[in-house]
Amino acid sequence: MATGLADLTARKAYARAMPAPSPPELSHKVLDLLLDVVCAVDPEGRFVFVSASCQEVFGYTPEELRGRNVMSLVHPDDLERTVQTARRIMDGEAHPHFENRYLHKDGRVVDIMWSARWSEDHKLRIAVARDISAQKRGQAVQSALYSISEAAHSTEDLAELFAHIHEQISCLLPAKNFFVALYDEKLDEISYPYHVDEFDPVPAVGGLSSVTLAGEVIRSGKTLLVSPDSLAGLPTHLQKVVGTDSTYWLGVPLSSNHGTFGALVVQSYAGGATYGESDMELLQFVSAQAAAAIERKRMHTRLQHIALYDQLTGLPNRELLHDRLRTALARARREKTPLSLLYLDLDNFKKVNDEHGHATGDALLQEVARRLQGCIRASDTVARLGGDEFVVLIEGLRESAHAWLIAEKIRLALDAPMLVGSHAIHAPPSVGVAVYPQDGDNEQSLLRHADAAMYRAKRKGGNQVGDDGIVAEPHRHRS
Repeated sequence: MATGLADLTARKAYARAMPAPSPPELSHKVLDLLLDVVCAVDPEGRFVFVSASCQEVFGYTPEELRGRNVMSLVHPDDLERTVQTARRIMDGEAHPHFENRYLHKDGRVVDIMWSARWSEDHKLRIAVARDISAQKRGQAVQSALYSISEAAHSTEDLAELFAHIHEQISCLLPAKNFFVALYDEKLDEISYPYHVDEFDPVPAVGGLSSVTLAGEVIRSGKTLLVSPDSLAGLPTHLQKVVGTDSTYWLGVPLSSNHGTFGALVVQSYAGGATYGESDMELLQFVSAQAAAAIERKRMHTRLQHIALYDQLTGLPNRELLHDRLRTALARARREKTPLSLLYLDLDNFKKVNDEHGHATGDALLQEVARRLQGCIRASDTVARLGGDEFVVLIEGLRESAHAWLIAEKIRLALDAPMLVGSHAIHAPPSVGVAVYPQDGDNEQSLLRHADAAMYRAKRKGGNQVGDDGIVAEPHRHRS
């Protein structure tokens, strides 16, 4: 007890002997405890005082900032606006919620909210700065993800969607050089449907086993960050494929429940942006939303294709043919030009199926589709209606008689033997022709006329182009 009392007495005596901190020293100590930065800036814009938290926010110590012009830290894009605001503050106008961006000592961009006033007594701008980078980043990410999701539902094709994703990612991190790699498992192909790069061309399409950084991301399903420090740690075969003078390369996987199907990639060159852990996390977060958006769009595209194209031959089906025929007829009426429909089927397709099996029959139909497409222009349409029935829509004819020349060209192409597997199959066609406007002025009449002419050719023995007479009896399904 005595010892404790003596110790307390001694400490009190020591405290009385030591001078108390002066009010300014005490104020500085208190300010240094604050998480926000408190600073005083003279009329020339130089830091006179700055609290200790500046090192956490800006990366510089108070000693490094004293005497330095505050505008030297401001982001170039915000400099003019910041100078104008500083002038208004010195004129006596308070600014309690001014936002701008500063450059951290390590090169990062820091979002700052300022509350500043002019002290006429001290001839100083007194300001408090709060780092709102995390808040801003969260808002930007939320906005970007919403925009990407919205675009996935409203954008018509994937190319537009990729461009929109690029635009949104550029709001979150440096993405001047950005590309999307997609993997088609059926074809074993990695393609690059969207590629923006200031130096390197679009990479060639290659298989999953090809040596590329994007291929490595897709194979592994893992994020890959390549930097000057990590380059030497890469396998030798990957070191050789780093792009032209690329200093940073960041790729994140695009994945679904079925596995990794692609990659989002950003990269920079000498003197450009740097990427770190925070950028990896951000791009991974965005990629999850982008992958869902891309998958929805790809699924929608697949469903549209299934609805409008024949799954065996890849040709337009009946529905798409009718849509294109309606459009073609409207154009022909407006431009007063003829168009033609060729209706054809194979003369002995049933025999092929009976003798060689349906697999051979399917392969034969695929070869027929290929030969038909080789006989027409890209602007024309070949459609499969079902079974061995095909229709060819030809626009922009200079003369109606050209329709029969094209029909004869098709007959000769299909009359030649077709090698299907180990079988050389002869499956010549019967072809009927209808020409707008003389054979009909609407879809139904043109199809009926071409169908009837084809049926007449078949009744005459097949392997010929039917004449332009009309058979009243409508054609039904044949095999």
